[in-house]
Amino acid sequence: MGQLSGKTAWITGGGSGIGLAAAKLFAAEGANVAVTGRNMDKLNAAVEEIGANAIAIQADTTDPSSLEIAAAEIAGKFGKLDVVFANAGIPGQTLLGSTEISAFQDILNVNITGVFFTVQAALLYLSDGASIILNGSVLAKAGGPGWAAYAASKGAVSSMARVFVSELAPRGIRVNTVIPGATRTPIWGQPERLEQIEAGLASGIPLGRLGEPEYVANTALFLASDASSYITGAEINIDGGMISSPLGAPIYRQR
Repeated sequence: MGQLSGKTAWITGGGSGIGLAAAKLFAAEGANVAVTGRNMDKLNAAVEEIGANAIAIQADTTDPSSLEIAAAEIAGKFGKLDVVFANAGIPGQTLLGSTEISAFQDILNVNITGVFFTVQAALLYLSDGASIILNGSVLAKAGGPGWAAYAASKGAVSSMARVFVSELAPRGIRVNTVIPGATRTPIWGQPERLEQIEAGLASGIPLGRLGEPEYVANTALFLASDASSYITGAEINIDGGMISSPLGAPIYRQR
């Protein structure tokens, strides 16, 4: 028996990166898994990797009606929803002094509004005692130059989570946030680009290396499972110590 046997999970942005890693792990632990996103070809390829009891549904997190249709389809297929991993998000630099309003608003629309309406769409079908997991970022607190919109959006996710906790507690629905640090995902572009910047990133992380999508997926699995049944409102950093102990990074160590 897997940790999620008999449960149904909805993962947004499930076609690649952290979302795909979580989908594969959840399915391996016995869950029915639905992955959503905008690129149907990518989602279909993801389902091939995820395996049995997985479905792909095209849905745009910026379109609430699209999310409502997806949630209804998932419930129609599997009968209920027990886990929602609101993982979908977009990066993007918004350097002060040279940013168009459309670029700024696009990031907020996907990363904040999209998360809210994902949870709202799922609400009608969520079992009492269900688990909602939101995806934040260390950049909400790191003060990285050029990342104002992205940082603001991920800070807002953490703030929304606290409100969701209080609103959903009467139904026993738990809401927690994973906070990834620098992680090997397609967000960085081509693999050779990641290789070029990895040394610089790793030097600012106490553990001296980038994370893997599976690290975040493992944390999401814990939060999705009954093993965390008394945990709600938590923020779990999966960042190699970047936020909690930045001065422990290799770049600051005495030689």
